[in-house]
Amino acid sequence: MSEKVILILVDGMASEAVVSCNHTFIQKMWKDGIGNLYSTTVMPSVTLPCHMSLFHSVTPQRHGILTNTYVPQVRPVEGLMEQLKKQGKKSAFFYNWEQLRDLSQPGSLAYSCCISMYHYLKSDNMLTDRAIQYTSEFSPDFIFLYLGETDEIGHKYGWDSKEYHSQVYDSWSCIEKVYNTVGNTYKIIVTADHGGHDCMHGTDDPRDMKIPLIISRGSTMVASDKMDSANIIDIAPTITTLMGIKENEDWLGTSLIKDVVES
Repeated sequence: MSEKVILILVDGMASEAVVSCNHTFIQKMWKDGIGNLYSTTVMPSVTLPCHMSLFHSVTPQRHGILTNTYVPQVRPVEGLMEQLKKQGKKSAFFYNWEQLRDLSQPGSLAYSCCISMYHYLKSDNMLTDRAIQYTSEFSPDFIFLYLGETDEIGHKYGWDSKEYHSQVYDSWSCIEKVYNTVGNTYKIIVTADHGGHDCMHGTDDPRDMKIPLIISRGSTMVASDKMDSANIIDIAPTITTLMGIKENEDWLGTSLIKDVVES
């Protein structure tokens, strides 16, 4: 298996919101894909610790990032970006929350684009268009597209608010646009870092801890038994499996897919 991959993460997109936002494309991607709508994130269920766990396939207690302030790892674990760089893969980041700049070590990315949601309205849409443009022009091996506005709306209006569900819907419109433009040449993974409740997250409340995980399907792979208990630390090894490269020996997660054996 040797696929190109786009990872789209919607910050704060709770599992229940995927069910309730009623975007028609969700059913299409779910029907054509594989995944677990009620996967689990890590504690603390906070944005930067969750992202570090996703990209480094270890728990926050191992990588040491326990708040939204980055601190250097005491016992460094090389992350997904470093693993891809070692294998000669070209990767690009598109994000609107600047703290994510520390997810990769300097020199690991071929391209990086940050459009701050605090300075530009509809930055999710702007980033989506930039990512599509860059992908169409340069065809990188891996793209990370982070859509951060959903979390901001959740904190402002609440995870049960109509404003929050409207923003989740808008995020899925961005996902649909990516899928319809480049979905034939890339495997697309859609997930979140955490959910939320009231106007907050960060606890072990199931509303904070449950996240969706959907992978666009192809004839070359099926879900492994691990999919039923998927955790955010399983995403990095799943990506390396899709891309046909080895995972890092320090990672703790397990790939959620396996190759189809042709008869």
